[in-house]
Amino acid sequence: RMVAGCPRTGARGSRLAQGLVYIEAMEAGRMRVGLISDTHSPAMGVHPPEEVRRAFVGVDLILHAGDIYSSECLDWLEEIAPVVGVEVPPAPVIGDPRVVEKRVVEIEGYAIGLVHDLGMHGIDEVRPGAFARSWPSHLSIADSLASFFDGRRLDGVVFGHSHWEMAETHEGVLFVNPGSPTLPHQTRRLGTRSEEHTSELQSHHDLVCRLL
Repeated sequence: RMVAGCPRTGARGSRLAQGLVYIEAMEAGRMRVGLISDTHSPAMGVHPPEEVRRAFVGVDLILHAGDIYSSECLDWLEEIAPVVGVEVPPAPVIGDPRVVEKRVVEIEGYAIGLVHDLGMHGIDEVRPGAFARSWPSHLSIADSLASFFDGRRLDGVVFGHSHWEMAETHEGVLFVNPGSPTLPHQTRRLGTRSEEHTSELQSHHDLVCRLL
């Protein structure tokens, strides 16, 4: 069972677009995964902001959920940890062996989907609250997600595109959009990235917000 929450950490810390979002196992996790999306390099800078490097100290793997554009961005992230990415073709980064259009990553027993633009039935763009507002009650969210990922049942999915940070649990599946570190909510300022902590035996998670 996975849950999402966001306790306040002060006036600025309560605002996700100004903070660090990460998923942490309730018990000590064995692996820490950094989540990032929508870096838009080099238009928004040759590489992500230096705050990303500081936030990702100690991560074991980085998942980039797209709008990467340049391999130089991945090279910079790979100085921190191995990188797995996705991108929507055509884009200059297509052809880089670290990037495919969508994938499922197995992390300590969890199946995590990774895609840039998450297409779900009847929802034009997945943003916070979209499932509660727009999802047809007669359809299963988990089944529709599995169909989108070619029949794979998932424990969670990481996606981008909207530039809106999000962490919600629906039908036992954790949906995470880390937002954008360069264009949060489509505005040019410092934004968000995430760290996901996993545990081999523990599937109960909290979402915690911390300042950059």
